Formats: sequence, structure tokens, C-alpha cells
Amino acid sequence: QIKESASQTRDVLKQHFNDLKGTLGKLLDERLVTLLQEVDTIEQETIKPLDDCQKLIEHGVNTAEDLVQEGEIAILGGVGEQNEKLWNFTKKASHIQLDSLPEVPLLVDVPCLSAQLDDSILNIVKDHIFKHGTVASRPPVQIEELIEKPGGIIVRWCKVDDDFTAQDYRLQFRKCTSNHFEDVYVGSETEFIVLHIDPNVDYQFRVCARGDGRQEWSPWSVPQIGHSTLVPHEWTAGFEGYSLSSRRNIALRNDSESSGVLYSSAPTYFCGQTLTFRVETVGQPDRRDSIGVCAERQNGYDSLQRDQAVCISTNGAVFVNGKEMTNQLPAVTSGSTVTFDIEAVTLGSTNNNEGGNFKLRVTISSNNREVVFDWVLDQCCGSLYFGCSFFYPGWKVLVF
Repeated sequence: QIKESASQTRDVLKQHFNDLKGTLGKLLDERLVTLLQEVDTIEQETIKPLDDCQKLIEHGVNTAEDLVQEGEIAILGGVGEQNEKLWNFTKKASHIQLDSLPEVPLLVDVPCLSAQLDDSILNIVKDHIFKHGTVASRPPVQIEELIEKPGGIIVRWCKVDDDFTAQDYRLQFRKCTSNHFEDVYVGSETEFIVLHIDPNVDYQFRVCARGDGRQEWSPWSVPQIGHSTLVPHEWTAGFEGYSLSSRRNIALRNDSESSGVLYSSAPTYFCGQTLTFRVETVGQPDRRDSIGVCAERQNGYDSLQRDQAVCISTNGAVFVNGKEMTNQLPAVTSGSTVTFDIEAVTLGSTNNNEGGNFKLRVTISSNNREVVFDWVLDQCCGSLYFGCSFFYPGWKVLVF
């Protein structure tokens, strides 16, 4: 790791400074062209009146010379011819204003171009260059934990440099067979679930941070490899009343008048896991709405508020085997996250009054509140289905 990271750092430094030299040279060339264009513009604009003045003076001088020559010829002619030529000369001379010439400006009144160059820029640039770039032996943040989820991986990271104050974090991932990392999260949290993870495929994760008040990102953490062996949660396709995303992990209640419970395509939820529903958008609520889990799929019901199921309604009411609990959670809103954590409590025979032989401890959390209760099933279930039902369109739910 030391040798490989040192080699990569050398390559990055060389490439960066080569790019920087090229960019600085280009910027200097562009600035030179701009200044030379300013010189050309000033020269052209200020010399034109002087050129016009010079032309007028030259025209006047030429006219005077022509008139003098004409006068000399008139004097040299005969008496009759001389009188006529002198008369024409006098008439012509009276119409020419030889003393009408433009005023020539003084030297102090015309531009005298010069270049003003601040030599202190060299010291400023040198100071910035000497401070540009650092070499870090260790990044300030490292990935702490990778936790597999159905169709996703929870990535947790932490600071390892106590002197570094982080403002934002940036998480990237890629398949191990890919050469390109892509951003998946930028924010202040130190945990994020990366979705759309294919099962049994290795992924690489890395994270960096941005210091408080800084613009540049820190060096990347040491890449960590993780994968998920859990089958992604999927809604059942082809159910009228709901439209699904391409990965079938997002269900949208559409405008269809058909009602009923949309179940998972298979019993992919196992005790000991955390099942999470995130409400992306909301529609009109109805007390019969439901989000929850069940022992088996039962068609013909409009809601999970039935036997062998536990659920939460959009108004926050909690139902166990069709009966509403006294405890209630906050109403479900856009952006709400509802989680189910279920643990097996007892197997085999239980109290006959409970009418079942399999007891589960259920924790439902929503909007920073939770309810905990026991759920008794008629039979032992190694895995459970999940489902949802909404009576009005607009509800969109992501499951992971």
C-alpha cells in the first residue's frame, strides 16, 4: 500500500503541475494578446485625427505651390496675355484661403503610450506556488463499517484526524470491475445507504472530506470492498393500481380505480434484519392506508389491517392482526422513513389464549418515535412478506 500510494501520488503531482504550467502559460498568452489589442486600439483611435490634420495641411501647401507657379507664369507672359493671366490669377487667389489651416495640437495633448507592469505579482505568485499542494501520509477520514442490506450497502465512516474539522463528506463507489468511481453522496452525515447494489457483486467504496471554510477536498480514504449477499426487496410486478420502477423497489399509486394490497414478489424479509420504507411523495391520506409486513399474501383485502399482519397507517395508527393499538406514531409525510425490526421471541407452543405458537417482538419506528409490541402468528415463518395499500393516487414508496 505504501509503495503503490507513493507511486500514485508522484504521478498525480507531476500531472497536476504540468497541467498548471500549461494553464498558466495559456493565461499569460491570453493576457498579452489583450494588452496588445488595447495598444492597437488606442493607436488607431488617436492617430486618425492627426492623419486628417496632416492631409489638410499638405493639401493647403500643394494648393499654395500651384498658385505660386501660376502667378510666375502670368508674370512671364506677354502684355495682353499677361493682363489676362494676372486677372485670372488674382480672381483665383481671392477665392483661396491660404491662411485657413487646422490647429496642430501640442505634444502634451496627444497620447504617449506606455506599459504599466506590477513586478510584485511575481512575489505574490511565488508565495502562492510555494504554498500550493500538500502531501498527506494519511487521509483525515476512513470508512469504518460496511453493512449489507437487501439491494444495498450501508457505508459508515469517521474522522481519524482530531485536528481536522469536516464540513462536508463525499462518498464514491464503483464495481470492482469498473475503472470509474461515481459520486453517490455529498453532505454532512457520516452514514449513507448505497442502493441499487447487485447481490454477490464486489463494490469499492471511498470517502473524502472538505475542511471547514475550504473549497478543496481532502485525500481519499483507503478504498474498502463490500458486497451484499441479500436478495433485493421487490414489489410484485403487474399489479393494477401501482406503477413500479425499473428495479421494482419503488411503487407509485397511480390513478387506477383498482384497490388492494401490493405485496412483495417473495418473502425476502427475515427476522433480525431492518426493513425500511421511505415515502418519496404523498397523496390524499385515508385511515385504511397501510405499510407493513405479513406472514402470507392474502388476496381480497384492501388493507394490511387484517389478521397475520402488522402495519402502520398513513395517519400514524398501528395495527396488529387487524386490531388498532393504543400507541400511535406521527402521521406519514413526504420524506418519512418507516422501519420494521422484528426478532423471534419464542418458538413452539405459547399460551392458548394467544391462539398461536410463534411470537415475534416488533419495533416500528417513524419520525424519531417508535412502538414496541409482541406479534403472535398461527405458524412459524422463516421469512415474511411486506406490502402497502393506498386508496388515493400520488403515494410513492421506496423499500430497502
